[in-house]
Amino acid sequence: MVQFEHDTIVPDKESGLTKKQQVAEMFDNIAFRYDFLNRFLSGGIDIVWRRKAINQLRDLQPKKILDVATGTADVALMTYKMLKPQHITGIDISNGMLELGRKKIAKLNLQESIVLQQADSENLPFPDETFDAITVAFGVRNFEHLEQGLSEMRRVLKKGGKLVVLEFSKPKQTGFKKIYTLYMKTITPGLGKLFSGSKAAYSYLNDSVQAFPEGENFQKILDSVGYKDTYFKSLSLGICSIYCGSK
Repeated sequence: MVQFEHDTIVPDKESGLTKKQQVAEMFDNIAFRYDFLNRFLSGGIDIVWRRKAINQLRDLQPKKILDVATGTADVALMTYKMLKPQHITGIDISNGMLELGRKKIAKLNLQESIVLQQADSENLPFPDETFDAITVAFGVRNFEHLEQGLSEMRRVLKKGGKLVVLEFSKPKQTGFKKIYTLYMKTITPGLGKLFSGSKAAYSYLNDSVQAFPEGENFQKILDSVGYKDTYFKSLSLGICSIYCGSK
């Protein structure tokens, strides 16, 4: 498996823990403010991004869906509302995030339709060809081994199934790019520290976005691990992108 630059980006360079362990610990620590900061830092546009990503599955009408890096279950809940599949399984390595997600699911009485469990995206605890579709929102940057995670998701997809990845990218327009860089490098970590107590988590966000193989580069990686009919869509002047591939 190829190692990519972002695979080595970690929240704390001085820590002796692996990237996976650091990411789990980081999300456990900021879970209580995660949803609020998503809405606040994006001005609510992250909701629009998620909706557009889920819409990539509308024609497929999947019955059984896996939501990888489900976090607090935002995408799982929105997917259920929009597509009404028979069942959604959400996985994450952070128990802190999953606990909040389960509370949101219970509040809507959807425990039979959406089940969350702790699991590693690079070693999925499911048989081959289990799911009709897989979603990942802002999670692939956190993989310790990107190709391994993508290959595992392809393994558990049914033939004809579809992967939809939503991930941050970088704008190309010069003027907007300068504003974006300032916001991500300086303002976001400052606000992250103010509201969650963790500047490192939001500095890591910027560092991992900067290192991530976006656009055509990520599409080529999807191709290389065996996905077919791959494509990507750039959103909001390039600050976010949707990537899709089928099995």
